[in-house]
Amino acid sequence: MRATLEFLRLVLIMMTGRRYYLLPVLPLIWTAIQAVLVFVNDARLSPSDVQGPLIGVPLAALGVFLGVRIVAAEIDERSIEIAYTVPGGAERLWWWKLGAAGGILIIAETLLAATAIAFTTYPIGALYGALQSGVMGLVLAMGFSTLFRNEIAGAIATTAVFTLIGMISGFGEDQVRISPFWNPYVLNETSAAEVFAWTLQNRVGMLLAMASIVSLTFMRANRRERMLGN
Repeated sequence: MRATLEFLRLVLIMMTGRRYYLLPVLPLIWTAIQAVLVFVNDARLSPSDVQGPLIGVPLAALGVFLGVRIVAAEIDERSIEIAYTVPGGAERLWWWKLGAAGGILIIAETLLAATAIAFTTYPIGALYGALQSGVMGLVLAMGFSTLFRNEIAGAIATTAVFTLIGMISGFGEDQVRISPFWNPYVLNETSAAEVFAWTLQNRVGMLLAMASIVSLTFMRANRRERMLGN
């Protein structure tokens, strides 16, 4: 266990630098901004706001940052040749990076969930929905940055996709089942059976979509000649 944790620490240093431990704390800046807005506008957040605006949005942003650092960062830093020499293959290293990034997201969500209690009560299922947003941002950013072989291009493409999804869904006003930001807790006028069925479709569909993106990304990244080409 100690060896595993030490290896994860080294992986995080490789991805984000020696101050990786600050990453789970950074989303709390968003929470502080929300607290100021609530105070200034004398407003109140409802339980349905927790999954999206309060936790999901900062998790998605953090996921995008971590995603572009998994494969594309090695291309930008010209160290990907070393990754291909790792025993067991470069894919093994990328899986470790993906797992470490997922751990950061979970820790960040735990901190956000603890602070969200100060705003309102919320259902425990909202935490899974928020985490889904963060993980989708992670794998999409990893996929796009690997496809374009550039961190910035990957981040821009992921942001464009999320913006498009936001425009289609009216930035939360209308819920679309194919959206990673699907929030069943705003559907107050829909029957419980329909909400359950739609939520199950969304959760399973997103899991399959994320698995497909990861698989395609690693297939792309394992094309050594293409990834090392100019």
